[in-house]
Amino acid sequence: MATKHEDLPVPIFTSLEPVYGTGSQLEESELRLTHLKSKFIEFFTHPPDIYARSPGRVNLIGEHIDYEGYSVLPMAIRQDTIIAIRKNDTKMLKIANVNSEKYSLCTYPADPEQEIDLKNHRWGHYFICGYKGLYEYAKSKGIDVGEPIGLDVVVDGIIPTGSGLSSSTAFVCSSTIAIMATLDMTFPKKELAQVTCECERHIGTQSGGMDQAISVMAQSGFAALIDFNPIRATEVQLPAGGTFVIAHSLAESQKAVTAATNYNNRVVECRLASILLGIKLGMKPQEAVAGVKTLSDVEELCVSFAGTRGSSDTVLAVKEFLNEEPYCAEDIEKITEEKLKVVFANSPSSLDVLRAAKHFKLHQRAAHVYSEAKRVHAFKDTVSSELSEEKMLKKLGDLMNDSHYSCSVLYECSCPELEELVKICRDNGAFGARLTGAGWGGCAVALVKESIVPQFILNLKEQFYRSRIDRGVISKNDLGLYIFASKPSSGAAIIKF
Repeated sequence: MATKHEDLPVPIFTSLEPVYGTGSQLEESELRLTHLKSKFIEFFTHPPDIYARSPGRVNLIGEHIDYEGYSVLPMAIRQDTIIAIRKNDTKMLKIANVNSEKYSLCTYPADPEQEIDLKNHRWGHYFICGYKGLYEYAKSKGIDVGEPIGLDVVVDGIIPTGSGLSSSTAFVCSSTIAIMATLDMTFPKKELAQVTCECERHIGTQSGGMDQAISVMAQSGFAALIDFNPIRATEVQLPAGGTFVIAHSLAESQKAVTAATNYNNRVVECRLASILLGIKLGMKPQEAVAGVKTLSDVEELCVSFAGTRGSSDTVLAVKEFLNEEPYCAEDIEKITEEKLKVVFANSPSSLDVLRAAKHFKLHQRAAHVYSEAKRVHAFKDTVSSELSEEKMLKKLGDLMNDSHYSCSVLYECSCPELEELVKICRDNGAFGARLTGAGWGGCAVALVKESIVPQFILNLKEQFYRSRIDRGVISKNDLGLYIFASKPSSGAAIIKF
């Protein structure tokens, strides 16, 4: 019986072709690696031993539901982060960046036990996430890694930061894989996907695991349905006549910096919504507080309730039992019979949310999560249906549009720039367009007929980007970073020359 893709280790290649294909993309990547190597020698006088790369991703559908235990449907993009690495004989981690003007050299002790100073945000912290997480995992498996070693590192990332395309995850994943390869360890991809998810939590965001799973496990030519607990990936073949165009709103989404009011706030609201639903559907308050962590934990109770109304729609329970008006902490504490500070006592990031939040919109958040989870499966079912390509693309577009509406209105994770960009995409012939990634800035993704892609991109440059170039927000030369078409790309790889 063939080994499953997710049970294989990260592939090791001796050339770039298996990663980047042929033609201009290959030439581009060869030039990039030559530049990275020369920068490494410039910083550290020696060439690197190993390179590790991990791609960014665009989530096609399934936003803000991975941390609630629901499946999502992303694809890897060709933009990635490459780490060049070599052992050194000091007890220091020296982390440099090819873009040294923007990112200055970071040094840390070679100590896996070190705490990351989250109040003093430095770009090198993402490497330390991988470093700490990998040592912790090796220790948990009883692997003797020996004394911690010093490392020389140079990072080359071409995923725009704050774009919602997982630049931070690509950085953490490529760092973890580079360190793993340097220490002569190997783990199956599905384990690495889980490990890197744990790694990224060291930076203070409560990541759900989608970004790491697709970055590590992606296969060229396929999107993937990512399931959780345990993490696994199922290939999804997209219709050939459609292409995804990714366009940056130029509003930067600073997930780690705004976590208490945005990303982690929604994680807390979902937990509270799930506890309240559990109690309203018959659980004892202490039982719900102790045992209910995500909306997927109370899904069966919601389905049973819907069954009494001749339906299987989980949202019926949300409409019945959660008020549309925002709850204040006292309202929730009456129902849970417990102080919120006690409920979240073990989560410093959640306590930050409680300090920042005035109220909690539980009805809206739960309604988004349950309806979005259904759209993911509708998307996958549509792709594997017998529909004609035109009808298939139209239906996929409709699902993307519904997803955007839900993200914008129920989850409130859009912003004016994203709303403008999504509208321009639809006005220019996209079957569907939606925000992608955490939101509050970052990118939109549009499903476009392959044959109109060049004209579509031209129209977006004219209608969205030109005024921003004129105002000096971005330079015309950098437009290729902010708008591009992408087919599904390959996942993480180790490169040794």
